[in-house]
Amino acid sequence: MLKIYNTLTQAKETFEPIHPGVVNMYVCGPTVYNYIHIGNARSVVAFDTIRRYLEYCGYQVNYVSNFTDVDDKMINVAKKEGITVPELADKFIAAFMEDTRALNVEPATKHPRATENIPEIIEFVKALVDKGYAYVVDGNVYYRARKFKSYGLLAHESIDELEAGASQHVSDEETAQKEDPIDFALWKIQKGDEIAWDSPWGKGRPGWHIECSVMSTKYLGETIDIHGGGIDLEFPHHENERAQSQAKTGKQFVNYWMHNGFVTVGDDNEKMSKSLGNFVTVHDLVKTTDPKVVRFLMSTTQYRRPINYNPTNLNTAAANLKKIQTAYTNLTYRLKDADEYNDPKVDQEIRQIQADFQDAMDDDFNAQNGIDKVYELAKLGNVYSERPLVFKDTVKLILQRLRQLAGIFGIQFEVAKLDDQKVEALIQERNQARKDRNFERSDQIREELKAQGIVLEDTAQGTRFRRES
Repeated sequence: MLKIYNTLTQAKETFEPIHPGVVNMYVCGPTVYNYIHIGNARSVVAFDTIRRYLEYCGYQVNYVSNFTDVDDKMINVAKKEGITVPELADKFIAAFMEDTRALNVEPATKHPRATENIPEIIEFVKALVDKGYAYVVDGNVYYRARKFKSYGLLAHESIDELEAGASQHVSDEETAQKEDPIDFALWKIQKGDEIAWDSPWGKGRPGWHIECSVMSTKYLGETIDIHGGGIDLEFPHHENERAQSQAKTGKQFVNYWMHNGFVTVGDDNEKMSKSLGNFVTVHDLVKTTDPKVVRFLMSTTQYRRPINYNPTNLNTAAANLKKIQTAYTNLTYRLKDADEYNDPKVDQEIRQIQADFQDAMDDDFNAQNGIDKVYELAKLGNVYSERPLVFKDTVKLILQRLRQLAGIFGIQFEVAKLDDQKVEALIQERNQARKDRNFERSDQIREELKAQGIVLEDTAQGTRFRRES
């Protein structure tokens, strides 16, 4: 039974989706003014791994992750580079997709952009103004945080304790306009020739927090199963999302709040961030480091734990990944001389490892314990592949389970592929074996090619082959 640690309650809770068999999940995406660093990638990989496990469990996962494609940073960078904000956004959204693809991250079901949802944002803000949860000052619209009685519940601090921290996220000009320092912007009036849209309060643009409330409720419903992101988003971003969403709908916004840990660097475990200047972008990293190893390091650490990024941990990840891949290669090779049928005792061991894997991952997606079971399966595969006699169905079962379980961590297996010339030579050898009535060798060649994704088709015009996609 799957249990998830809920940041709101600070406890592990049995997961019960709103709709049986379906998980509606929203994860905050990047502000697209630069390449993502590996701290940003941690969140992307962590929730991709969680999504994959949910799908393994049989759920249909509706996964929405946004792009913040307009805000102060984007306006400043676009101005500096002499391009428009949409041009800047297009550039770094394309880079995000390229970099996360290198990490074998599956695209979200939907990647909405804030600027694609301006009418819905305006309607959402109007509803909050009409309900008295928001107020207008010189074209800016602010949310009355104290009016929302449980404000601070997600951050586990009182509103007075949060007030001091809130000032770090806004300008002095904005603070002077607000009724209360803890209030936050829903709509910002245009300054100069900034990018802007018409609204009932004048030309302007959305504040940061409002876009996620709008897009999550628009695409997933007023109450969603899971909302995720980095621990740094717990306050103010997620607290503000919760406040404005529940104020508008009168319903619980999220059932399970999930937050991943930081990536740290150095002996003092300093948080990696752009503001500290100690970051490494994925765009640069994958030029010198195997992205499969980076993905493996991130996905096999339990999502709430910090990851210390250093050469030692990368080397350890590379060695462990190679062990799993080698086991798969060894087993694939044994298919060519395996006997028919299966080994019931080994099959039972495989099933037990899979059950233990599920128990580990059901405990709040404990990837570290889960990957230990994959290592155990790989070890079983290595031992089995060294036997003088192996059985085809059992070899296939181990291979299948390795693909299935390791795939949750984004691991893909590669087997050396024969070139077309070598395939044709084997086909000729098989044809001769059939003429000589050496059916054992003929079948062996067919299975050898099949193990490498090559399917033979015997036709009246001769034997053809195709590669499975």
